[in-house]
Amino acid sequence: MNENNNDKIKALSNLETKALRLKYVRHLEKFHKKTIPLLKKDNFEIDLFVKIIDKYYNEIKLVQSIRLDSTYLQMLENFVNLTLNYTSNYVNERDDEYADDEDKDFENKRLALLKHSNLMHKEKNNSIYKKDKHKKRNFTDGY
Repeated sequence: MNENNNDKIKALSNLETKALRLKYVRHLEKFHKKTIPLLKKDNFEIDLFVKIIDKYYNEIKLVQSIRLDSTYLQMLENFVNLTLNYTSNYVNERDDEYADDEDKDFENKRLALLKHSNLMHKEKNNSIYKKDKHKKRNFTDGY
């Protein structure tokens, strides 16, 4: 009887960790999906971007972080951390004398974030699509 209770507790804790992991991943993906359109805007404004990222970060802070095993999910987590790092450094280093230099520097960071996002999409789709090279050579009709 005691073993059954232990199994139930383990199963419950397993379900709880899966639920926490799913919630964490959903918040990370939500952050990513909201951030990319801001980065791709033609009239990109850094100050507005920093405010919005801060708002999104407050939503993520409410969720407990969980260890992620998938390469895509680790890249997603790195993207969020990198974005937060860039925006926090921008706020801390902001000085009116060097505003133009910092804007140019943040433009490079914006392009780096977009590149990182593209690599994430490539990693995510890597498992979905598999190109068959030389498909005709491998074909045997059974005769």
